[in-house]
Amino acid sequence: MANRFIIGKGELLTYDIPPPPMVPSKAHPYGLAEAKLHLVPQIVTAALEMQALPQAACPSDIAVAKVDLHPAYIAKSFFPTLLLRQAGLTPVGSRTVRVQPRNDLRKKAPSECETTQLFVAGTRETFSRLPSFATQLVANTKEAMQFAQLEDFSNMTAADRLRSNVAASDHVFEVGLHLLPDQGTDDLRKAFTHYAKSCGFEVSSEFDFPVGRMLFVAAVAAVGDAGGLQRLAQFSLVRVVRPMPPIRGARPFARGNPISVTFSMPSMQPLSDEPTVAILDGGLPAKHVLGPFVSRYEQSDPSASDVDDYVDHGLGVTSAFLFGPIEPSAEAKRPYSYVDHFRVLDEKSEGEDPYELYRTLAHVEEVLLSRQYQFLNLSLGPDLPADDSDVHAWTAVLDTMLSDGETLMTVAVGNNGQRDSAAGLDRIQVPSDSVNALSVGAANFSAAEWDRADYSARGPGRSPGRRKPDVVAFGGCPKEYFHVAAPGRKAELAATMGTSFAAPFALRTAVGVRAVLGEAVHPLTIKALLVHAAQNDPGNLVTEVGWGRVPSDLNEIIMCGDGVARIIYQGLLRPGKYLRAPVPLPSEPLKGKVTLSATFCYASPVDVEDAAAYTKAGLTITFRPNANKASGKQAKTRSFFSHAEFRTEQEQRSDLGKWETVLHASDRMLGSSLNQATFDIHYNARDGGAVAGAGTELIRYALVLTVEAPKHERLYDDILAAHSLLKAIEPRISLPIQASVRAR
Repeated sequence: MANRFIIGKGELLTYDIPPPPMVPSKAHPYGLAEAKLHLVPQIVTAALEMQALPQAACPSDIAVAKVDLHPAYIAKSFFPTLLLRQAGLTPVGSRTVRVQPRNDLRKKAPSECETTQLFVAGTRETFSRLPSFATQLVANTKEAMQFAQLEDFSNMTAADRLRSNVAASDHVFEVGLHLLPDQGTDDLRKAFTHYAKSCGFEVSSEFDFPVGRMLFVAAVAAVGDAGGLQRLAQFSLVRVVRPMPPIRGARPFARGNPISVTFSMPSMQPLSDEPTVAILDGGLPAKHVLGPFVSRYEQSDPSASDVDDYVDHGLGVTSAFLFGPIEPSAEAKRPYSYVDHFRVLDEKSEGEDPYELYRTLAHVEEVLLSRQYQFLNLSLGPDLPADDSDVHAWTAVLDTMLSDGETLMTVAVGNNGQRDSAAGLDRIQVPSDSVNALSVGAANFSAAEWDRADYSARGPGRSPGRRKPDVVAFGGCPKEYFHVAAPGRKAELAATMGTSFAAPFALRTAVGVRAVLGEAVHPLTIKALLVHAAQNDPGNLVTEVGWGRVPSDLNEIIMCGDGVARIIYQGLLRPGKYLRAPVPLPSEPLKGKVTLSATFCYASPVDVEDAAAYTKAGLTITFRPNANKASGKQAKTRSFFSHAEFRTEQEQRSDLGKWETVLHASDRMLGSSLNQATFDIHYNARDGGAVAGAGTELIRYALVLTVEAPKHERLYDDILAAHSLLKAIEPRISLPIQASVRAR
């Protein structure tokens, strides 16, 4: 078989198209009179509760209320911007809640469903005037119509801010604070620090994280006394108060105990010196055999000492990236690149420092801010399952740093998969709920028959980012350990297992793609390729393995077999515009059955304060398979990406799926049904859940298409012949090609 590498330059085939006709307006569940009757008494009660708050708890006399939208009005176009502006209120965040609407006109709507809860800030005087403002609203005005879209209105209380997992022994807490648009972090920090002190808490001035319109700080109570927590949570601009979790990467899941089996170091240098790669972990021991492949070793805090368990973990993670699982008594696989290692865990990570979680995050952020690396791995983080209601500081920092799409970071999902499922303790851990990183779980075996490793954390993630983990990779199990290099000057093995090693193993594959194909393939496109080529058995639950297991053989990702063509598109999308991406097909019609697979991946800016509208960018993708079958002036559409997979039976949010940063699907159809087939892509931009204004940024996207037509063996060559703009990506480095390779 000829060596056929993936085809590039698909973006040259794309072109802008006009928007489709507008959809008529919908019927409304409530009229203005009914809305006033229900909401005005709630507003009065909320205003009275706000007046009862201590003055020090309301900086600049600011209070915050909760406003539930009716589930029919969660789209960005229905955001009550005019109503809030005229009422003198400022939206400061949102989260998703479950409600039972008083009336619901949607078809097959459940009695209880998800909607958006807004947090709105204003002075207590403004809230006191709000009942009069609402009473005077005039029917058929825009602000009156927006008022009728509200389901409920209430004061935000301490109970809304405190997480239920607070124990009597807890004395260190993470506090998320809302920043007002005209407020600086210094003013908010000073006001909260002063108030916290009156409640018996000390706030560190050294470690805090302003991300977006949120400020995350650590508050420490007097040892054994957290009695002032309820009062602390009354501070009006507090969003969330939760116990400070320990760092989960501090101890390996299964310690890599050395075994009396040696291996041989690779006889060749890394395949390429072009990819820039960093491992952020527990450091490297003084004596180890990875020296020839580690370009740089940095200690984020040189004044702190090593911890044996941490450096063992760091060595194992680095070994997993360089060689993958090492076969006993054999030569380790040739690395695809060199690697840098940053020690972000040390003796101060032992739990004695109450601010250690933020100190470690500062080390991670410093490396990300350097913008030196195209590829990174993080196999540590807070020992904290993802939370649907609020975004954690670790996730917020990663998503913000990765939002330009220039870096591919793999993040281990955690080894808590055997914890209490009913309590959600087996759910993926922060920051693997990041929408811009690639979260990696562990598969138990490296052979064709595999499943989720028992210890590997389960999904789902938050929404958006519902399908998590993104992928899995071999991470070992008691019947097949993941072998890594052991500490010492001799090339000996350590037997271990964990998502900590699955994540860098997946990154090894990603870097391998870059090493072979070079700069022609962007890191975001490589992320899309890993998802696109992931292998899955229909029996595996998506909440356990995501899109499937990443192939360890690069040929399965970058090569095309007989009757198969894989094309990549990569570029930028403009907000509000419609882009048409044609599916490249041969000049002659395809015979028999054809399988079309597509993966869209994009990097999105995020609204940290808006858990219900976290991603600021979303894609609406329409598949039109046949230009000769029209509906009006447009070719008829065919369902391709199912948004139902991002919803439970109780959820009726029509926008779920639209805001997911990774979409993948396959469809089998007759070749004769494809004629000038296209994907129409609409980039939706939002800001704080509302329609985005001027200055909205472009986003980077990647699309991977695979056309598989078994009866058309020359499909690859015929597509290139029919589309002169497309070019096969020439490898920069030769790899041994398996004759049996057949790209899916």
